[in-house]
Amino acid sequence: MSKLIIFSAPSGSGKSTLIRYLLQQRLPLQFSVSATSRDPRGKEKHGVEYYFLSPAEFRERIAKGEFLEYEEVYTDKFYGTLKSEVDRILNEGHNVVLDVDCVGGVNIKKIYGNRALSIFVMPPSIDELRQRLEKRGTDKPEVIESRLKKAEYEMSFAPQFDKIILNDNYDDAKNETLRTVQEFISDK
Repeated sequence: MSKLIIFSAPSGSGKSTLIRYLLQQRLPLQFSVSATSRDPRGKEKHGVEYYFLSPAEFRERIAKGEFLEYEEVYTDKFYGTLKSEVDRILNEGHNVVLDVDCVGGVNIKKIYGNRALSIFVMPPSIDELRQRLEKRGTDKPEVIESRLKKAEYEMSFAPQFDKIILNDNYDDAKNETLRTVQEFISDK
């Protein structure tokens, strides 16, 4: 039976980097593409980086119960996981990798129970997180402060996850992630 691997973490924790590494390891894994109501950026394509929906279409699908989880991050800017995307991957016999916010991660775990492994990627500290976000150079100082406040809130969810991976050393974190996922998907 195919399984789900759920990743959640505060912004800047290294979650996306760990997921990219994991997906390169020739494991029977497939990434679940999320839906969003924001406009595509740069060369993003529908169905590749995201499923791009209008805010009205997103609301319509919410009303029909088509999302496992979703969040309205800003007014009319939704992000969510479509049940149909997860079902498609599971029905093809692949294990699903999800990148979702902390509340979504907890909720999806409740739905799938032991068929899902929830992993929380923990930054070493708020100060280290600040340095990482500043080093990226993509956000203004007030946006970084907002992300740090949100990170403190998100870190409070860590105990609700099956596994917490401290990302204070990238090599250690990627090895622990790989080992944890391999054990989970090979366990019948």
